[in-house]
Amino acid sequence: MRASRGAASQAIARAVAAAQWVALVTVLGGCVPAALEQAGPPVAQPPALTAFEVDGRLSMRHGSDALAASFRWRHADERDELEFASPLGQTIAVLSGDSSQVRLQAADGRVSAAGDWGTLTEQGLGWPLPVQGLSFWIQGSSRPGAPFTLEPGEDGRVAVLRQDGWTIVYQAYAPTADSTWRPSRLVLTYPDVELRIAIDGWQ
Repeated sequence: MRASRGAASQAIARAVAAAQWVALVTVLGGCVPAALEQAGPPVAQPPALTAFEVDGRLSMRHGSDALAASFRWRHADERDELEFASPLGQTIAVLSGDSSQVRLQAADGRVSAAGDWGTLTEQGLGWPLPVQGLSFWIQGSSRPGAPFTLEPGEDGRVAVLRQDGWTIVYQAYAPTADSTWRPSRLVLTYPDVELRIAIDGWQ
């Protein structure tokens, strides 16, 4: 009698263990495809240059205000100089400075100065132009030292970058003189702000 009870207990234990094993395999088997589906291709961020010169065109919209201009941007380490011109070639404004002081010279000669790009462009444009972040985003790279998220395109390059409250959508890339692929068209959005950039040349 005791032997039959012991055998029955062992059989029940084996059945429970088998059921647990089947359940574990089922759970793990269900998780693996989900994990594989979430894993996307690696995102290739081009190396960020410490110095560059870029020419292009842009259109800005802030609420009901809009502006279209060509631009030339010279960037070297922490110093930047941006020249904006009308479609007819007339200078609209020149922004220049570094991490300690920045200035804006308008077409009529008036000069404004501030301690940082955000404050200066907030005064002049009504919203902060993120020059420091843009110096990386225009290259197709994230700004170091700040959280960001990336979405890859089918070619493995960055398709969408989100950082500092901005969303940058890269619409096209083109090879530069050093054979590095860099953005040629991008759209940046911020609450109530849209900035479209078309790049004509990198140096």
